[in-house]
Amino acid sequence: MKITQISVFLENKAGRLAAITETLAAANINISALSIADTSDFGILRLIVDNPQKAYEVLKAAEFTVSLTEVIGVQMPDVPGGLASVMKAFGELKINIEYLYAFIGNEVEKALVVLKVEDIDVAITKLAASEIQLIEKQEIFGK
Repeated sequence: MKITQISVFLENKAGRLAAITETLAAANINISALSIADTSDFGILRLIVDNPQKAYEVLKAAEFTVSLTEVIGVQMPDVPGGLASVMKAFGELKINIEYLYAFIGNEVEKALVVLKVEDIDVAITKLAASEIQLIEKQEIFGK
């Protein structure tokens, strides 16, 4: 149920995001989801890719500051209130969310949310006993 996320620290200047995406494209790595959190000086790019280990290696070789992080993914209806119901369940289960980002997956009328939680193993156990649908990496890429 864990999904490996790539996190890249980058300077907040023109061309840095292009360099990362070009590096991944040259290595034939597909990006399915991403999020950028930034300040005036730097940003953290978070990516869900089809081959995280290879992405890590090629970005490291290109001298980017990169790390691997375990996250979870959940599926929800892509309707008004879909995210609200998932957030309510997380609150009731007392699962602390550090950050999240959402995207539309391969399934019609479904949205996917990637979440970094405080304790991933506890969260997986609690969510497995709930109505929240955890997703696997294969469901993101349809492979």
